[in-house]
Amino acid sequence: MKTFEELGIQPAILKAISEMGFVQPMPVQEEVIPYLLGEENDVIALAQTGTGKTAAFGLPVIQKIKIDQVYPQALILCPTRELCLQIADDLNEYSKYMEALKVLPVYGGSSIESQIKTLRKGVHIVVATPGRLLDLMNRRCVDLSKVANVVMDEADEMLNMGFTESIDAILAAVPSERNTLLFSATMPSEIARITKKYMKKAKEITIGNKNESTANVKHEYYMVNAKDKYLTLKRIADFYPNIYGIVFCRTKIETQDIADKLIKDGYNADSLHGDLSQQQRDYVMNKFRVRNLQLLVATDVAARGLDVSDLTHVINFSLPDDPESYTHRSGRTGRAGKTGISISIAHVKEKGKIKQIERTINKTFEVAKIPTGKAICEKQVFHFVDRIEKVKVDESEIEALLPSVYRKLEWLDKEDLIKRMVSLEFNRLIDYYKEAADISTVQDSDRRSASVDKPEAGYKKVFIGLGKMDGINPKNLMDLINDYVEGRVQIGKIDFFTRYSLFDVEEQSAQKVVSALRELDFLGRNVRVDFATEEQMARGSQERSANERPFARGGDRKRSGSYSGSKRSGGYSGGDSRAASSGYAGKKRPSTPKAGGARNEGYKRKRY
Repeated sequence: MKTFEELGIQPAILKAISEMGFVQPMPVQEEVIPYLLGEENDVIALAQTGTGKTAAFGLPVIQKIKIDQVYPQALILCPTRELCLQIADDLNEYSKYMEALKVLPVYGGSSIESQIKTLRKGVHIVVATPGRLLDLMNRRCVDLSKVANVVMDEADEMLNMGFTESIDAILAAVPSERNTLLFSATMPSEIARITKKYMKKAKEITIGNKNESTANVKHEYYMVNAKDKYLTLKRIADFYPNIYGIVFCRTKIETQDIADKLIKDGYNADSLHGDLSQQQRDYVMNKFRVRNLQLLVATDVAARGLDVSDLTHVINFSLPDDPESYTHRSGRTGRAGKTGISISIAHVKEKGKIKQIERTINKTFEVAKIPTGKAICEKQVFHFVDRIEKVKVDESEIEALLPSVYRKLEWLDKEDLIKRMVSLEFNRLIDYYKEAADISTVQDSDRRSASVDKPEAGYKKVFIGLGKMDGINPKNLMDLINDYVEGRVQIGKIDFFTRYSLFDVEEQSAQKVVSALRELDFLGRNVRVDFATEEQMARGSQERSANERPFARGGDRKRSGSYSGSKRSGGYSGGDSRAASSGYAGKKRPSTPKAGGARNEGYKRKRY
């Protein structure tokens, strides 16, 4: 393995990175640095977060700056404000002994006038998010005509966030004679288009395999009933007392809901999603970075570009619709040579999604066993004892208090004192798990053998006179419920048969759903909707036995209109499209989100 000096890094930079603890180049640095130190060498680097990417492009970019020429010579594009600031901070650290070098982070959510003022004074390196940079370009406040090095960090994330047109406009404004480096964790088709259009004979450097998750991350999943997902999350948090991680959810509503529940139950948690202001985002992230929070509950969009060190866990409360998004999620832990765990809380119908992700990341998930209450209490007690052993004692501060404490507790022997300390800390936890029933994991066999006539506890089964012959499928059934039923509704298992369908609705909303759907007009005929009878359930069981398996079954109780499946619309793919296109009348169908919207938010629901 070469040293940084052998890679050609100059003494002033070597001194700075040595003080930062850099010893040997990481693989991506050893591969990329020599190319960027050359001229007109375009590089496509496929590597996960946490592999040393910033130094791989930052060190050669700094070294090639001509300090006496104060204009933008290098441009670094990244997807989010947080990553923009992180990169700028790192570049300033690397150039600590190059005092005249000026780096400017350019991002939305802060004063554009201040950024314009700094640009007019002169800068060498611009680190920018595409939206704000394009704004400055349109105002003619930034000159990119002499940029010699362009870096696109987390390029796939930028494209996922809808920055394609902005990137095209920016790259068209920089000189064609330049070094271009594109960093990406995955290689979607849009990345290939950009490389073909804007890069010349680019060298492709792959650290690991394409789309592969980092080798330092262990992948586990818990297969549970949907109603037990939150309780499983609590048990995971309790079983790992030192947990410091991100909990990923699919929607903003789910993110806030889970964060609120965790806070109410006494966990150090908070939410991060698109409905928060920039000031609120900064406040939450500052708390998380200094570890005042153990759990950050976030959407994929909000968590993009976050640069947080030493995460122990990533928890997928909801699996992403796009398998490549899982790569980004899991890559937030196990960084810089450290180990991490990526945990997914799944249900039976997501078994196929687990397999798809395994193929994408070229890793196998372990089936995890849900911790019992006894195991959790033991883990917490030993963690507490470990803290007692390692606590720092400042005798000078407590010396005056100790005689009174000794007198107060002298009637207790050592064993009694230890028992009382442990009980004081853990009585509430022990009492909770003493009463809590163990959570059962769900297997595929449970799904095949489950009887149609057994709705989950707390749910009622509803009959609707639309079946497979009408083209009904999970997506358009959820669309119907979303259009006709006011407020939040949770749906459980769904079974489709030839002439009718059965689905579970939480008891508190069941009558509301039945009454609302009785207004349904399907192709000019009234549709029968009522609570399912024993005869209808038995008939469904017979049809299932004859056909070996149902057309589709649920299991995840989503809010109406968000049944998991299709990447864009939030619906389950498959089935005849008649009901989806023009099957019912009576209420105006909601419009489908246009391309470029929030891709991971699913179907655009009405506001509650």
